[in-house]
Amino acid sequence: MTESIVKVALVTGGSKGIGYGVAEALIKDGIKVAITSRSQSAADAAAAKLNTIKDGYALGIASDVRELSSQEQAVATVIGHFGRLDYLIANAGVGHFAPIQELTAQQWQETIDINLTGVFFSAKASLAALTETQGYFITISSLAGTNFFPSGTAYNASKFGVVGFSQAMMMDVRNAGIKVSTVMPGSVATEFNHHQPSDKDAWKIQPEDIGQIVSDLIKMPARTLPSKIEVRPTMPPK
Repeated sequence: MTESIVKVALVTGGSKGIGYGVAEALIKDGIKVAITSRSQSAADAAAAKLNTIKDGYALGIASDVRELSSQEQAVATVIGHFGRLDYLIANAGVGHFAPIQELTAQQWQETIDINLTGVFFSAKASLAALTETQGYFITISSLAGTNFFPSGTAYNASKFGVVGFSQAMMMDVRNAGIKVSTVMPGSVATEFNHHQPSDKDAWKIQPEDIGQIVSDLIKMPARTLPSKIEVRPTMPPK
């Protein structure tokens, strides 16, 4: 009897928020998951919690998406530990919101480096492995990737870039058997931008909801590709 292959995912920025919600959903689907954080202790703590769902299915890795070598090492660690890489969910992100008059050069650079260049580095680091497994590259963008707003110059620029990057990459790699999709959430109840989730966030999209969307994308027939998905809260406050 042939042993079934256990698929493997790498989720950047997976120690909390959307990334953790995605990792949790994938493990419940029987997929082994490596999560990254710039903090090894944060990655280990999240992985330990995830391993209570299925023991040995989660791995924490310290990695910085702003550095290509760091992403390459993360992918090598995943393959060394789990033996393969089938899915990469490029989720790591940061938000700096201020009018252009007040936005600093450092805030601009960090936003672009993490939110946009980090996605490019994640793609470059994983392409060979995803080509081998005919895998899936999923980016977590935002409705800010099509809807601009005051104080959003850095964030809008980064997320518009992620949407454009994802759609163009999809066309580059589809004939190699790699799928690419971007998920564009609206308000999500996470710690993003120093927010502390509370009962007041019940109207918002929850991290596990985005996890469900990623899970559903992976389960789509190979012939079908939902390349861009916009997600909104059903009943936002008036």
